[in-house]
Amino acid sequence: MLDSILDALFDSLKILPYLLVTFLLLELIEHKFSKKSQKILSERRKLGPLIGGVIGALPQCGFSAMAANLFSNRVITIGTLIAIFLSTSDEMLPVMLSEGADPSIMLKIIGAKVLIAIILGFIIDFFYAKIAPKQNAKEIVKELCEHDHCGCEKDKILTSAIKHTLKTIAFVLGINLIINLIIFYIGEENLSNLLLGGNIFTYFLASLIGLVPNCAGSIIITELYLSGLITIGTLFAGLLTGSGIGILLLFKSNKNIKQNINILVTIYLVGVIVGLIVDLLF
Repeated sequence: MLDSILDALFDSLKILPYLLVTFLLLELIEHKFSKKSQKILSERRKLGPLIGGVIGALPQCGFSAMAANLFSNRVITIGTLIAIFLSTSDEMLPVMLSEGADPSIMLKIIGAKVLIAIILGFIIDFFYAKIAPKQNAKEIVKELCEHDHCGCEKDKILTSAIKHTLKTIAFVLGINLIINLIIFYIGEENLSNLLLGGNIFTYFLASLIGLVPNCAGSIIITELYLSGLITIGTLFAGLLTGSGIGILLLFKSNKNIKQNINILVTIYLVGVIVGLIVDLLF
């Protein structure tokens, strides 16, 4: 149980610098960006899914946490958000490296995830471009402060960013503690056994485990694949949905619950469908 508590603490602290950078960026948008700079930021949104898909592939979940907050404040598009979520692999790469996996296999998996993320991101932005409307910079931070009830509208940039970061970290730590304790009582071995059925429901279960805002899911799925106990399709089903803490922060920071659920369902279905297709093709 002590390990579960410590893991929750470390998982939460890992994203702290990313959250601080995100909130500093939002404060800078309000205080420093000129109208011309805001226009450039809006135009760059068109390339968001491409940039997001590549950035999300880095071996950590910090960028998914950043993406959730940036999307909630309409700085990035929904396609960029989903691209980052889909390309994020949480602990997959460190586990594979520690197990001495074939580098070519790792590159193929990461490359395929990035490609899927970018394609889906652009498709989603094509159909839902209006979900990320242009906003006045003042409105972005005003909504953020109202949502967090932090009373920091008149604070200096760094002070305000720190307030938002600490408030978010406290929330993440609380949820991580609950999740880790649940996994502790269920047992990682029991979770692993659920994935060994070898039928169509395995893809649905793997995608569901991937959605858990915790590194345990990606670790279990990756280790089972390296042991030859699950298929590469099942691996993809779990890793495509494994965006770490990103989904959790999306529900915390974005007030549109229906929109959050739609994003969650989209990511889940992409994981299941891609997993099925990968196994049919390979």
